[in-house]
Amino acid sequence: MYLNDNGLKDKNSYLEKGYELPSYDRDAIRTNTIKKPEWIHFGAGNIFRAFQGNLMDRLLGENIVDTGLIVCEGYDYEIIDKMYKPHDDLSILVTLKSDGTTEKKVIGSIVESLVLNREKPDDFKRLEAIFESGSLKMCSFTITEKGYVVKDSTGGLLPAVKEDIKAGPLNTTSYMGKIVSLLYKRYLASEKPIAFVSMDNCSHNGDKLYDAVLTYAKGWVKEGSANEGFLSYVEDPSKVSFPWSMIDKITPRPDESVYESLKTDGFEDLSPVITSKKTYVAPFVNAEETEYLVIEDKFPNGKLPIDKVGVIYTDRETVDKTEKMKVCTCLNPLHTALAIFGCLLGFKTIHDEMDDKDLCDLVYTLGNKEGMPVVVDPGVLSPAEFLNAVLKKRLPNPFMPDTPQRIATDTSQKIPIRFGETIKAYRRSNILSTDSLTLIPMVLAGYLRYLKGIDDDGNAFELSPDPMLDELKGLDPKDILKKKEIFAVDLFEDSLGERILEIYDELTKGNGSVREVLHKYVHKAMA
Repeated sequence: MYLNDNGLKDKNSYLEKGYELPSYDRDAIRTNTIKKPEWIHFGAGNIFRAFQGNLMDRLLGENIVDTGLIVCEGYDYEIIDKMYKPHDDLSILVTLKSDGTTEKKVIGSIVESLVLNREKPDDFKRLEAIFESGSLKMCSFTITEKGYVVKDSTGGLLPAVKEDIKAGPLNTTSYMGKIVSLLYKRYLASEKPIAFVSMDNCSHNGDKLYDAVLTYAKGWVKEGSANEGFLSYVEDPSKVSFPWSMIDKITPRPDESVYESLKTDGFEDLSPVITSKKTYVAPFVNAEETEYLVIEDKFPNGKLPIDKVGVIYTDRETVDKTEKMKVCTCLNPLHTALAIFGCLLGFKTIHDEMDDKDLCDLVYTLGNKEGMPVVVDPGVLSPAEFLNAVLKKRLPNPFMPDTPQRIATDTSQKIPIRFGETIKAYRRSNILSTDSLTLIPMVLAGYLRYLKGIDDDGNAFELSPDPMLDELKGLDPKDILKKKEIFAVDLFEDSLGERILEIYDELTKGNGSVREVLHKYVHKAMA
């Protein structure tokens, strides 16, 4: 069995092994998409294929749409060259259910893959043509939160951004600079409207994208390489909108056991690829079944009917509530807590951590006792039901090979929203006090201990990638806690800062102290 257009002609081999196949004519869909593209997505990673790719696949299967998805990769071009192209843009989605069963599906909705590379003029000209097309409704992104960063910690423009602003829209070289140059092409083509939709897992993601785009537009107007009309275009939500969204789906790196099962089915061409940028990709994606996508209903050129397959269109306030529910309380803080202590205690998978009583009690109490008091019910999703699914179905799923090491990536960028917002809510409350918080300060102290890169047995471990890692490793713990860009608040405004330092001292007494402190404070919080 082979995963490509020719291989799909042998339908029986797939069907006998239980694979769901595209029921639509991919050639016709591809032709339609080239003529009238409606959705282009930047970021060709796992979540895109497992979530957005599957959404469009379902729409195509139900004959609701007649165009497919275009994907563009702007960071690691080898993903396209070594994984998408050899498989004719097909991929396999393996859904790992908590009951141990799997669903296997060939995703055929992605019908064109490109790289955001000026050195590949054919691809770049094609991108320009897509952005000049009046049919294009949505340009979406999963490029991680750091993909929108255009300024350093002091507020100054990053060197690559400075260079792009000086170079003008026709000569950009940075990821975001090239994207904004494509938007400039759309502006020149009669100011056609479009929605720029960040689907990244970060707070107020639409604003982050807007701020990045606006930085380039203002810079080019100031330099004289773009006229004032382009800035007005970007600032006009009836022309270019930047909706907020909340996305949730756990999509770990391709798992070896899944790969072996696919080989057993008969596939001969699904070997994972490690690119020169150390990206680990494969022609298959393994993901959990649970997924949520809530998007602000703000689409100046019309919206795609993804609400027919489970996506929720709503107002900005509701998106904000669902995002805070998830990111501040019901999932992300629990993930970070498990990541920090999982690394310190030598765990390799999240589901194994949930078999550890102290860690299981940690996330149950952190979510229910310290987080839920400040959650606002968004109305479209129940916080209690969401949290219950996380604790009882998602995190313990033994068939989800997610790791604390992966989740610990970019922790310095995640803490402000995952814990800082909860601390702010406690401080604003007339009935709550941060004095009642036990586990949040323990987790933050655990982060300081994690930065030492020494586990609870005294062995060195590799810290996960983080843009602030080198800086933080050289600082005193108290100086780290003073960084508001990490914690979103002044931790020393009340007793939190000193309490965190006291717990940190307990965590660093010697081998075994992490386990002792974890057990002590979890039981204290549960009392």
